[in-house]
Formats: sequence, structure tokens, C-alpha cells
Amino acid sequence: MNSTIPYTHLQTAHCENGVSTGLLRHHGLDFMTEPLIFGLGSGIFYIHIPFLMVNNGPAISYRSMPGWIFSRASKLLGVTVNRKKFSKEKDAIEYLDKELSKGNPVGCQVGVYNLPYFPPEYRFHFNAHNLVVYGKENGNYLVSDPVMETVTRLTEADMLKVRFAKGALAPKGHVYYPENVKSVSKEHLQKVIPKAIKRTSFEMLHLPGAICGVEGIKYTAKQIRQWREKLGPRKAALYLGQIVRMQEEIGTGGGGFRFLYAAFLEQASNYIANDELLKISDEFTKAGDMWRASAVNMGRIFKGRLNEQKDFEESANILDEIAEIERQAFKRLRKIL
Repeated sequence: MNSTIPYTHLQTAHCENGVSTGLLRHHGLDFMTEPLIFGLGSGIFYIHIPFLMVNNGPAISYRSMPGWIFSRASKLLGVTVNRKKFSKEKDAIEYLDKELSKGNPVGCQVGVYNLPYFPPEYRFHFNAHNLVVYGKENGNYLVSDPVMETVTRLTEADMLKVRFAKGALAPKGHVYYPENVKSVSKEHLQKVIPKAIKRTSFEMLHLPGAICGVEGIKYTAKQIRQWREKLGPRKAALYLGQIVRMQEEIGTGGGGFRFLYAAFLEQASNYIANDELLKISDEFTKAGDMWRASAVNMGRIFKGRLNEQKDFEESANILDEIAEIERQAFKRLRKIL
């Protein structure tokens, strides 16, 4: 089977944002941008799961569950998302090839570890990466991976390997694409943008438990203060290294997602006439800068350049300050909307 779909490659900061934006633009929603899909999908989040370890370190996420951004944004836009998973590799291959033969570019969830075009240092066991397959030529799949500058290809064998990667969040051949995409008016966006902001604010401020949202950030700060004495300097430093990795290497992490949300609020102000949105956008930019500063400080501890208790305290203090900035920003958003 040979088929090439005229799909426009889009490089973005985060894979799910890029796939979602690219697929919706392909189906006629030309206004869609990465910040807008991220905000409509309530992508910004925080959770520290104390009973789960990832790569021998704390499990921390700065975003909502994989797949939620596209699903939530599409629902607000009146778009249906068709999703399929498979128990048999043969069925997964046939389904993907069938959609491509129909001229339908398809989003795929894959594992990162066996992606041959990724640099070796970025290949680790993370199974929630997203890319677009937009054709097949001479047995090779044509791939638009949003985190890459240009399009690339995967052999049938490599595509199978990444689509059926094992471990946590195993993709099981997961494919998805939008259906019934209709034009979206400015008036409709004016209605759904506040809904998305309210949902995000609720999740960051009011979810029960002390491990989610702004309370989750403070929970991590509390843990950091205890790690050096509880785990020993070296293991505590490794834990901080894991936080940095989750923040800066898996997706766009803490700082990047805050910058994206700031950009979303800026773009939202084009639809909702409220100058307060721009002011609150500045607060998320400030939070993003502080997330990056926290990563630098933790990175120094991880590399052994700093390793006193006061250095751990400084990292924790930055997180506490970030939590309060985000708490007040989301409170202001709820108030004005």
C-alpha cells in the first residue's frame, strides 16, 4: 500500500498539543494554536503520587492525563474523537493502513524508547508520546512527530514496536482521530473558553487530597525538606534529578506548561474582552520562570555542586512560592469568569 496524505507538519513544544492542533487544523479549524488547544483541554495540572515510582524516583506530573487535552478540547468544540486500541498487532496494522488509504491522518500513542529518530539520551521507557501518521510508502510509515523539526519515517517493524511498547501506560496500538469537524464561530469560542478556565481552576484549587493542584506543589516542597535526612544525600539528590527530568524532559514540564498557559490566556483575551486576563497571564509567566529556576537549583544538587540541607530548603521554598502564585492566579481567574 502506498498513500501520502497532504498533511502540514507542525512543530510544537508538547506532543499531544501538536498532534491535536495539527489534526484539527487539517480538518479545517485553521484558528487552532498550541496554546489554545492546551487551554481548552485544561492541560495544566500538578500531581505528586507518593505510592508510585517512575525510573526509581517520585512520580510527578505537570499536566492532565494523556489523551485528556484532545478529548476535552474536542468536546468543547463539538468534535467527536474516534479512538481504538487493539489486543492483536495484526488488527492494529490493518486498521491504521485502512485509515491511511481513506486519506485520514491518524494520531498514534507510542513508546519513546524504541523511536529510532530520537537521540539516545532521550530514549527512555515512557509510553505516552504522540505522533501523527500521514501516509505509507514502500512499507515505511510517514510520520509527523510534533517535537521534531521535520517529518520522518518508521519501518513497519519499528512502528509495531513503539505502538505495542510494554510497561506503564502501554499504548496497545492506540490510534485516534477527529470526526464530524464543523466550523467553530468566535461566539462559540467566547462561550467555551470560560468553561475551560473554570474547569482548570477547579482542578488546581479544589480537588480533594493533598497531592493535586497547588496543594500537590506544596506537598512536594514538604517532601524535599525531608529527603536529605530520610534518604541520605545521594539518594535525595537522585530524587531531585528525577523531578527535573519529569519537568524538563518529559513533555515541556512545569515551566513550559506555565508559559503555554500564559500564552493561552493572552489568546483568550482576543475572544473575551477582559484586560485582567493579560495581567493574570503575566503571573503564569512568572511562575514558569520560577519553575525553571527551581530546576536549575535541583540540577546543581543532583550534580553534586550543592548538597547541604539549606540547598534542599531553598528548592522547597521556591516550590512554596510557586504554589502561592498559581493559587492566587487561579482564584483571580475564577473570580473574573
